[in-house]
This record gives sequence, C-alpha cells and structure tokens, in this order.
Amino acid sequence: MTPTDIKAALGSGLLSFPVTHFDAQGRFAPESYKSHVSWLSSFKAPVLFAAGGTGEFFSLTPEEVPQVVLAAKEAAGDTAIVSGCGYGTEIAVTTAKAAQKAGADGILLLPHYLIDAPQQGLYEHVRRVCQSIDIGVMVYNRDNSVIQADTLARLCDACPNLIGFKDGTGDIGAIRQITAKLGDRLTYLGGMPTAELFAEAYLGAGFTTYSSAVFNFVPALAQEFYRALRAGERARCEALLNDFFYPFMAIRNRAKGYAVAAIKAGVRLKGFDAGAVRPPLTDLSAEEQDLLALLIARQTLQ
Repeated sequence: MTPTDIKAALGSGLLSFPVTHFDAQGRFAPESYKSHVSWLSSFKAPVLFAAGGTGEFFSLTPEEVPQVVLAAKEAAGDTAIVSGCGYGTEIAVTTAKAAQKAGADGILLLPHYLIDAPQQGLYEHVRRVCQSIDIGVMVYNRDNSVIQADTLARLCDACPNLIGFKDGTGDIGAIRQITAKLGDRLTYLGGMPTAELFAEAYLGAGFTTYSSAVFNFVPALAQEFYRALRAGERARCEALLNDFFYPFMAIRNRAKGYAVAAIKAGVRLKGFDAGAVRPPLTDLSAEEQDLLALLIARQTLQ
C-alpha cells in the first residue's frame, strides 16, 4: 500500500491490535498467532496492528517484530497490517526498515524509551523514522511523547508519508487544536486504553475511529458499538457501556498492566492458545479470569 492507501484504510472503519501469541517457553508462536489473525480478519477490520501495544511490543526483541509482521501478513488476507515501532531513534529506524521489508503496510511509532524530550527532539525523532522508509507512518501521542500542534504541522510539511495521529492522552482540548489546525492532512485515531470508554468524546473532537482492544475476543460486539457510535445511537452505546465495557473496565483496573493481560485472557477464553503475557506484565488470577468468562458469556454479540 502507498501512504495514501493506508491513510484511507485507517480511516475507513474499526481497527484492532492482535495480541502476540507465545508458547509455553515464552517464544513467539506463529501458527497460533496466524489462526487468531485470520479469525479477526474475517470480521472485516480494514487494518490490524501487528506487534502493537496490545501485542506487547515493549516485550519483543527488535528481531521478533518483523517475524510477527510476516506472520500477520500471511494470515490477514486483504486486511492491511501496520507494525509497531519504537524505542530510541536508532532502534526505531532499524525496526521500521525491518517491518517494511517484512511486508508491513505502515508503522505505528510508539513513544520513545524512558525520558521526556523537548519538541525539537520529538520532531527530529519522528522525521528520521519517517524519512527512513517509504510506507506510511502514524505517531502515537501519549506518556513521554506528546507532540504539540505546531510540531506536528512541521512534521507534516517535512514528511509526506506521515499520515496518521493516534492519541492516548485524553487531552481533548489539545487534540481538538490538532484536528482544527491540520484538518484532513492526517487520519485521527483514538488510542486510550479500552477506547470505547472515550469514543464519544473523541468523535466530537474529530476522531472518526479508534483501535479496539476487545475486538481481540468479542469482535462482533466491538463492531456493534462502533456502528452505534457512528449512527448516533446514544442509547445503544450506553447499553453496551453498562452491560460490557464498564464491567470489563472494573476487571482491567484491578492491576497495572491488565489493559493488555485482560485482553490476552479473553483471547484464551475464546479458544486460542495465546499463551501468557511476558514479564514485567502478569496474567489475571483464576478468579479474575472466571469473572471475565462470565462477562463474555453474557454477551449475545461475540
């Protein structure tokens, strides 16, 4: 895909981040992963993000990222694949090039490692990654990598293949300034953990879509919420929030890192051998997994 193609695909529907599957020894398990990605692709998500945040990018080695991308491409059919990318600039450039070689249609540039950085440093970091590859790049705005509107505008001028902006800050005022300033130059995605909880606010700020983590194990339910959101069916959205998403949030909030671990537990409950999360994350307790199983069983759309 060209950067223009992936930009259009990103804005055309509900998106998701497949979890990365590991075997009993904690190694990447490509066959199980491909089975899961193939199943998700059948629900017609226009783009899936391989080795993203929910895919435990932070625990993968740079050598594993292109392996995950290649497996996703083999399983996804016509679904576009965007690869996670991140850490310091040199590692990010190397990872971006490897992801492109493995067949990624674009990359999502996650926050750099550990330290805060000034706007000029963020500009140089993103610019170098963008100019190292030919495929489209989406930046992820959160934690220690918060790009201001003026910096983002400069990057759009310098990097034609910068095509997307994903936000995980929840700062509606700041992101509305970005959408007002840059208009349709970028595709805008909501990126808060359990994005459905914030989707209505982001829609009002000009974000037409988001990445759904629960799509990993209840894809039909995730799509129904997205449909109701875009149709303006507020009562339906509220019913789904109260029946599923807020109870899921209560499980997710029991421990740090459960925004990923609870998703992986849901995938296992759907019958996929996704394995455990890698340290420093921990898996749900048996009690918590039982609570999640009951919540999933109560849903008529799975």
